[in-house]
Amino acid sequence: MSHVVLATAGGVVLALADTINANRAWLSEIDGAIGDGDHGINMSKGFSLAAAALGKADGGLSAAFQTLGDTLLSGIGGSMGPLYGSFFLDLAATLGTAATLDAPLLSRGLHAGLASLEDLGSAKLGDKTLLDTLIPALTALDAAIAAGADFATALDAMSAAAEAGRDSTKDLVAKIGRAARLGERSRGVLDAGAASCCLILQTLAEALKQRLA
Repeated sequence: MSHVVLATAGGVVLALADTINANRAWLSEIDGAIGDGDHGINMSKGFSLAAAALGKADGGLSAAFQTLGDTLLSGIGGSMGPLYGSFFLDLAATLGTAATLDAPLLSRGLHAGLASLEDLGSAKLGDKTLLDTLIPALTALDAAIAAGADFATALDAMSAAAEAGRDSTKDLVAKIGRAARLGERSRGVLDAGAASCCLILQTLAEALKQRLA
């Protein structure tokens, strides 16, 4: 149980779309507290368009991530389209033509996605953004790999850290984006991007675990 066969793992992206769609109202509710209130709507639109483009066939995961990234870049307004679009495109590029996905390759792909996010914006850990979910999740994944954990255990560590990172944003003051204008008034609610990133990472973890060979 150390790897996933990439040629038949494209359904992971369909699972991501299902999760985002199921949480559309919740994500918009969170966003409405300190933002525009459209995060769930926009995310659902982009992921639904990607799922429709992929159809029901369980094709390759690299190509599915490529489709998702392209669709998010062109199909979502605001800042999240470029951010998540670039993230998934760099993840797809890292997987490339590999036959299988293991924990180290996933780490490299997620780090490539993180690098894109850092290049596109000026956010850092603690600014109440999706990075407050992604960075702790990656740190936990890498620590599990370094400790010799198997793929499933490493995915569980990533998932747990993503949730803790998401929850940490409730006590943070927004430093980036529309919510930053609220100052201290942004404290006390979750960040919508951190929440959607947690959903993505946890669904990714579960979907990959189901495909371990």
